[in-house]
Amino acid sequence: MREKCHRIPPQKSVRVRELRTDSTFPERLLWSRLRGKRLGGLKFRRQQVLGPYFVDFYCAEVRLVIELDRRSHDGRAAYDQQRTKFLEREGLRVIRYSNDDVLQDVDAVVEDIARNAGWSEDGETIPQPLPKKGGE
Repeated sequence: MREKCHRIPPQKSVRVRELRTDSTFPERLLWSRLRGKRLGGLKFRRQQVLGPYFVDFYCAEVRLVIELDRRSHDGRAAYDQQRTKFLEREGLRVIRYSNDDVLQDVDAVVEDIARNAGWSEDGETIPQPLPKKGGE
């Protein structure tokens, strides 16, 4: 059976392009480490539409969402919590880093992402069950 193709509405496509063009330096720095399957052969996408939300980085293979929070997220804890709950109900794992985390030690952030994606420091996979949809 052929997998159903999910196209995003044109207005969301425009917003995705804007977000990619206007990305912050920490987003570009982290993207330089994740793009092109540079992290354990995993394919990450940036500014991915998931449901009603845009997420900073997403790896479908391990169902991992990475969010970078900047000062604009100050005072948005309730909104971020709502987003995270939605994504977790969809069976996704969400990890967050601050822009300062990326700027201060991008290597540590990338290592933490690798661990969360199921990779050890020596490049071997660590068997981890994927979260199931709906938090089952």
